[in-house]
Amino acid sequence: MYAIITVIGLAVIAWFITKKAIAEAEKESGNETPEDLEAEEKKPLKEQLMYYIRNFPIRDARFMFFIFILIPVQTLFAHNWLTIPQYCERAFSGIVQDNFEFFVNFNPLLIFVLTPIVATYTAKQDTYKMMILGTLIMGLSPFILATGPHISTLFAFLIIMTLGEAMWQPRFLQWVAEIAPKDMTGIYMGLGQFPWFLTKVVTSLYAGWFLMNYCPDDTPIEGLNTEEMWLIYGGIAMISPVALILAKSWMVKGFKVKHGE
Repeated sequence: MYAIITVIGLAVIAWFITKKAIAEAEKESGNETPEDLEAEEKKPLKEQLMYYIRNFPIRDARFMFFIFILIPVQTLFAHNWLTIPQYCERAFSGIVQDNFEFFVNFNPLLIFVLTPIVATYTAKQDTYKMMILGTLIMGLSPFILATGPHISTLFAFLIIMTLGEAMWQPRFLQWVAEIAPKDMTGIYMGLGQFPWFLTKVVTSLYAGWFLMNYCPDDTPIEGLNTEEMWLIYGGIAMISPVALILAKSWMVKGFKVKHGE
């Protein structure tokens, strides 16, 4: 079934993303035309290679800081499947325990609804300010669970975390695309996804230990200490907005100029 669904998905994509559709999208977005790309390919290989080396994203300190400083707040994504299922099963009884799959998947469902709405109403807002505000709201959400395991606090955590995510996640891609030098957008956006993968690895290194010590299995609910666990997770997530605030003057300096190069 998974293979069949994958093939159907590929067929749908192939149906819509035709050469004509791509050409129209590039024309509307103001990207380079095929003629521009052909002219670029005619440049000497050495010249092209030197350009990519000079502008490779690893050499861009602001870009590297930006994508890696988001790892602390991104750990909350990983906790959706590393911590929330066990937390719902061990720290709750009744409806939450019996239907933890719903709460685990509530964030993806809500982000699907909230992202276009939030993006529309905040389209004119400054990208970096939205990054700060979004990561701040998302980073504060675990402190709600630090008050104790209740269905109301669980819903509040998921809703507020998702709202923060909807505010900053689309702006992350926008910022990466805007800061990338000419002809380097694809490389910048590709490397910008690496911390998302790294977050899953980093979070998995300690999530199990916290569950064993603060929310162990086969332990009565009154014997758990999930409040302290989420308090620590909140402290970790808050590193991102605090760092973005402290680095604001450095990050926004010459921002528009770089993209125009």
